Amino acid sequence: MLKAAIIFMLLATLVSLFSGLFFLVKDQGHSSRLVNALTVRVTLAALTLALIAWGFYSGQLVSHAPW
Repeated sequence: MLKAAIIFMLLATLVSLFSGLFFLVKDQGHSSRLVNALTVRVTLAALTLALIAWGFYSGQLVSHAPW
């Protein structure tokens, strides 16, 4: 369940990234929609990092790295 939530948050971050690009091109930077899209993207990225940290802390995510 946690992995699905993380993937969903990453996809939502990508959607927000491309919507910000669309608003930048369409509005040519004269609208606050670009700032709102970037705010949403930063918030989603922070929530994604928090989910990953919580997953490692709770033991639901484990690293199999050899180092």
